[in-house]
Amino acid sequence: MTVTDELLASAERYASTFANGDLPMPPGRQVAVVACMDARLNPYGLLGLREGDAHLIRNAGGVVTGDVIRSLAISQRLLGTKEIVLIHHTDCGMLTFTDDKFKAVIEAETGLRPPWAAESFTDAMADVRQSVARIQANPSKTTSAVSCTTWQPAG
Repeated sequence: MTVTDELLASAERYASTFANGDLPMPPGRQVAVVACMDARLNPYGLLGLREGDAHLIRNAGGVVTGDVIRSLAISQRLLGTKEIVLIHHTDCGMLTFTDDKFKAVIEAETGLRPPWAAESFTDAMADVRQSVARIQANPSKTTSAVSCTTWQPAG
């Protein structure tokens, strides 16, 4: 059995007992969270959220990219969120490489240089400030309420 098979079996078990289908589509706490995809980070546990409370948008580094802005615009303009929380963390994988070297490796292996930016960074707090600035400068958002935190795993 592959990991995917195990996950699909888990999804079937979860769906068979899922009791929150009647929750409204807009998040109950009117908040959107942008967080790193790091497998050690559980934004719901970290922030004390439950299903239905928040929109959770994750990517490598929790970087505010064009796609994150798109998701935030939908979250705010169509689904009523009023606040945005950004979560970066210590020991992030985005601190371990540069965009140019990463693209060069992919190009060497495939013959094609990726057209997208990996958005690596050397300072998590500087990237948080850049992410806040990107959100605040974007005309598609509806709020200026942006909160930030950095998370440091124990151990």
